[in-house]
Amino acid sequence: MKIYLFLVFFIAALSYSQTDIEKGELLLTQKKYTEAKFYTENYLKMNPKNYQAIELLGDIAGSQKKWDEAIRNYAILKNQMPQNANYWYKFAGAMGMKAKDSNRFRALGMLDDIEGGFLKAAKLDTNHVDARWALVVYYMEVPGILGGSEKKSLKYANELLKISPVDGYLSMGYIFEYNKNYKEAEKLYIKANEIGKSKITYQKLFDLYKNKMKMPQKAEALLMPTS
Repeated sequence: MKIYLFLVFFIAALSYSQTDIEKGELLLTQKKYTEAKFYTENYLKMNPKNYQAIELLGDIAGSQKKWDEAIRNYAILKNQMPQNANYWYKFAGAMGMKAKDSNRFRALGMLDDIEGGFLKAAKLDTNHVDARWALVVYYMEVPGILGGSEKKSLKYANELLKISPVDGYLSMGYIFEYNKNYKEAEKLYIKANEIGKSKITYQKLFDLYKNKMKMPQKAEALLMPTS
């Protein structure tokens, strides 16, 4: 009887824990951050080394723009599992967002961690699209004197082209748009839209026509994808 009762309580506790993290994930999608954090922390108390819960806490903090909290959680993950590309990507991403919210002097001290994290993620996972996108943007936005480089940005855009043609064309279009070469950006966004036929590819082309090229009629003539 004692063994039976132990099993009943053990299974009940396990079910409760699983429900907690599931609730946390659901509440995050609903943008109910306080409740999501409460349930996820409950789960973590019972499973203190659970990486999924730590990552979820980082995601919740990031969604609230609590960058220090997000960085702490992602740092735990990338230190504990240094071969996981996504943990490095999320850590660098949170650092990057914190840098944008910081003064210039403080942001300068974070550049090595940001660049290093994205590079590590790209190296660990040769198909990591988001890490390469981050590097494309990073090298375009950071001044050349601090390591920014259009050549480096194009390197990762070309890698994206091999992994995901849509992302490759979009990232190359972004580089030309950043340099205000809108005609070349248009060609690349058209290619991306022809392949992807998604709301994202449509929106990039629409915004280029309407906001950069000042061609509202051409923007309105685009067909919005149904899915």
